[in-house]
Amino acid sequence: MRVTTAFKHLLRLPGVNVRGVVFEKDRVIVTVALRRRRLVCPLCDHSTRARYDSSDVDSRWRHLDLGAWRLEIRARLRRLSCPTHGVRVEGVPFARHRSEFTRDFEDLVAWLAAKTDKSAIEWMLRIAWRTVGAIVQRVVADELDPERLDQLFAIGIDEVSWRKQHNYLTLVSNHRSGKVVWGAEGKDTNACDGFFTELGKERSARLSTVSMDMGKAFLKSVRKEDHAPQATICIDPFHVVALATKALDDVRRAGWNDMRTLGDKAAKKFKDARWSLMKNPDNLTDKQAVTLRRLKRRGGDLWRAYRLKESCRAIFSGDLDPDEVEELLDRLISQAQRSRLEPFVKLAKTLRDNRDGILAAIRLGINNGRAEGLNNVVRLIARRAYGFHSAEPAIALVMLCCGPITLRLPYEGLL
Repeated sequence: MRVTTAFKHLLRLPGVNVRGVVFEKDRVIVTVALRRRRLVCPLCDHSTRARYDSSDVDSRWRHLDLGAWRLEIRARLRRLSCPTHGVRVEGVPFARHRSEFTRDFEDLVAWLAAKTDKSAIEWMLRIAWRTVGAIVQRVVADELDPERLDQLFAIGIDEVSWRKQHNYLTLVSNHRSGKVVWGAEGKDTNACDGFFTELGKERSARLSTVSMDMGKAFLKSVRKEDHAPQATICIDPFHVVALATKALDDVRRAGWNDMRTLGDKAAKKFKDARWSLMKNPDNLTDKQAVTLRRLKRRGGDLWRAYRLKESCRAIFSGDLDPDEVEELLDRLISQAQRSRLEPFVKLAKTLRDNRDGILAAIRLGINNGRAEGLNNVVRLIARRAYGFHSAEPAIALVMLCCGPITLRLPYEGLL
């Protein structure tokens, strides 16, 4: 068997013939030629027999490594004039447009990016992390389900921090599939508007339920006339409990500062108070349980705040029917309003303003729980994306891991 024939079977590149193989010190260079006679635009389906000019373009791509050697594919390509995209170098069936890597190589990089950290990819494949980001963007643009926005009826909108200094991503998830279907940089109304612009008026009119937190930015966008004013807003109970916990922590911090004015000895007695108050009673350690009993004996504002927080958590434990939740929520709002604890007075106002959305989430059984679960995955992904200096590669990595996309290793077709 000739070496060119052997490499043709070895590489499994569609639509090409191997013309030559050269072994160098650190790489193997394989020269190929396209079998087809027609020229195909790399950006659309337009094809033609007419060349734009008689000059050829020398192109090269990196393929999967051959042992310790880098494997490089080279070819001379023609140029064509596309009525839509103008003059272009013809596309090849084994690589994406404007890529210096074959599809097999990029699919391997994308699979690894979804499974492991950036250092492992850099060392294993000998490429830079920025290159990984560019590859992930191309794979997601090519492989992401183009119909992911067609059957949206119940969605969750949430923001997640992806870098320090208040850099956020707005993510939209499909409650039915549990997948992230859209993402953009920012967490304001404009970021959410971008989703509805891409969704379009017709598909937006099909939305029946939108779950979100109690921020005003997303609500303002959803309620716009051409967006989804008909949708029922569901306020995630998780965020309600989180706000009550934050209010308790504010009261605890004020009490701690007051105790420190009495001396360090008095303050040290309640050194473990924060975790004793924040954790669920069933999860307390023995030491934290002792601290909590001390706080109960002491009473005062801190213990009243703790009881309000626990009342809030009990309401949304999932064991009550919607009518009971409505009654207990109104009672909680009244108690918080009369507590004379500023953080809980503020909480009462927030709960009153969002009461309908909270009860709708309980009644319909729709909340941002799935979106919050995805956010935990997204935060892990964001830690891998610290080397990215723009939001686009980070969003692409999120879609790669959490979106409607199927990743396949290059050799899966042989199994």
